[in-house]
Amino acid sequence: MRCRMNEDTGTDYIRAWQLSQVVDGGGIGIVEESKHINFTKGDFVISLYWPWQTKVILDGNSLEKVDPQLVDGNLSYFLGAIGMPGLTSLIGIQEKGHITGGSNQTMVVSGAAGACGSLAGQIGHLMGCSRVVGICGTQEKCLFLTSELGFDAAVNYKKGNVAEQLRELCPAGVDVYFDNVGGDISDAVISQMNQNSHIILCGQISQYNKDVPYPPPLPPAVEAIQKERNITRERFLVLNYKDKFESGILQLSQWFKEGKLKIKETVINGLENMGAAFQSMMTGGNIGKQIVCISEETSV
Repeated sequence: MRCRMNEDTGTDYIRAWQLSQVVDGGGIGIVEESKHINFTKGDFVISLYWPWQTKVILDGNSLEKVDPQLVDGNLSYFLGAIGMPGLTSLIGIQEKGHITGGSNQTMVVSGAAGACGSLAGQIGHLMGCSRVVGICGTQEKCLFLTSELGFDAAVNYKKGNVAEQLRELCPAGVDVYFDNVGGDISDAVISQMNQNSHIILCGQISQYNKDVPYPPPLPPAVEAIQKERNITRERFLVLNYKDKFESGILQLSQWFKEGKLKIKETVINGLENMGAAFQSMMTGGNIGKQIVCISEETSV
């Protein structure tokens, strides 16, 4: 979403917002009328390009029908844990994390209280990590990670020295790093990663205001550590794994229904509050996925 605010998003899979056009984003709604062969009145549908408005006419080819039973009727979960953020966390860990159960691996997650991070830490545990440490920006978020989501420990990067706290909380070093932020925090984590460890490059939000390539280059000293310790750091794009989406959604839904995957949202009501909600999300005001309910019929 931050990249879409630039004239050039820097990617070929998301388009920039256009001046004088309705802003859009991931959304879910209910079909009121349809001339498309795949949809009938009452169907629930999702789109990555849902306009921020209460009613809209959309091209049916841009929509995907979803089954409310997968989320026990919590439709907004299709925008988060049982949707693209959940798939990003799950497939990213499966494809780039190289977790082996029983190997006493330690995972660190930055942006750990956000939509992807809050899921990634739980999935790390479910897939076999023996220790999961989250990094976030408030004491409230730290407590939430450890008391509600099962993280073994959490670091508030705004308090104290991150590197020192990580050394204390990850005595065996770091084997898997789910990176949402980049920058100084990631430099501190990479410096404590073990030989042949792995970085899951989910996002680099600290760098999006800068004119740098993606993924952003590491400082020379950190890059030297990465190469010396043979740490993998490859660009990860979930849209390259569409063949795994169906099985991934079923796995996430199963974990949710079994109580193994806890889902947290920050929900704000009303289209008139969309701007404030978006700004709050960009400054870390949310825990879990930021959701805005536009009307009783439609959620975005």
